[in-house]
Amino acid sequence: MTTTIQPSKHTLAAYINILETGGNLLPDSRDNVLEVVGILYSYGVVLDAYSNNLIYIAQNQFLLLFPFFKYFDGDISFKKLLCHWWHDRINYEYAEYVMRVMLWHGGGALDEYLDSPEFTRAAALAIEAKFKGNWLMLGLHKLFPEFQLEQVRQMVYYSALGQFWRVMSDIFISLSDRYDRGEIKSIPEVVEHILAGLVADAARQITYTVTIEGADYDIIPKAAGMTFLPDVAVPYVDTIFFRGTPFLGTVSYNAQAQQISQNQAEFGYGALYADPLPIGGAGIPPTLLMQDMRHYLPAYLQEFYRREGRGENDLRVKICQSFQKSMFCVTTAGIKGLAPYPLDTEDPQQQQANRVYLESWMDRFITSRLQIVNS
Repeated sequence: MTTTIQPSKHTLAAYINILETGGNLLPDSRDNVLEVVGILYSYGVVLDAYSNNLIYIAQNQFLLLFPFFKYFDGDISFKKLLCHWWHDRINYEYAEYVMRVMLWHGGGALDEYLDSPEFTRAAALAIEAKFKGNWLMLGLHKLFPEFQLEQVRQMVYYSALGQFWRVMSDIFISLSDRYDRGEIKSIPEVVEHILAGLVADAARQITYTVTIEGADYDIIPKAAGMTFLPDVAVPYVDTIFFRGTPFLGTVSYNAQAQQISQNQAEFGYGALYADPLPIGGAGIPPTLLMQDMRHYLPAYLQEFYRREGRGENDLRVKICQSFQKSMFCVTTAGIKGLAPYPLDTEDPQQQQANRVYLESWMDRFITSRLQIVNS
């Protein structure tokens, strides 16, 4: 592409130029491709389990007061209970952490819908059906109507995140399959595959129906018009890749210390900012994800880690570093897919609109680990 406008003066102008000329945020190299594809395969397997469990909880644990067996996906046995107690299992707590971060930050049409009269009416019908004959819970609902409504909002995010991760898991697993067949050999091909997957499911409807006593209750009906890309994927990137939440023990939650911004929009605790070194420490939520992914690393990535640095002694740190590289690839696909005009346009006005768009992204990347993963 021939750029007819003036070069950007942004601090990260080099990356703007890379994107404008068809490049990607992560440079192309054999090791980068191996790391990204390998870790996305592992992530895809874990996301499959997360997705299934989140959707199971949304549909089968709706407003249960004590959901003791919510992580069992309906398959309850003494052997599985022992494995659960011994922690020989997928850490579904991390999936719930991500769900709650999305619920807390909000954003997008889904968040707006959850504050609408339509949602309130739909949720009220489901609440009344769930607690029919339970005068204590119905009485509490009359006294504190927002309490149960907030629980239903949380159930919505269980379902929506599960549906989102269902798509992403399929994209990542198919990427690995293509890599194994020799069809994926470069970072541009990785980004193209992810972008194609996002575009293919962009308009996929996000709905949520719960069955109570044989009757269906549409919490998010098709008529609400919620779709995969704008209403779940974009808020996910904003809240999980960028904002996140400060991890306990890494910063002070004391208001007087002022280590945490009072403005949620200024949060920079997401996956693209996280320091990999604390990964593996108690109380750091991504530790659970890294622990899950280590069980599903393909053989070629395990061998790569053994040859690097401390071998497997710092495995979770290495997994986190590879994971960040992969997330910059996913972000690149998102940036390209959401650009106001094709990034290879030759129209000066369209180029200028794209420039403003890219500079807004780079504003958020200044304090991220973008330059570190590329060093």
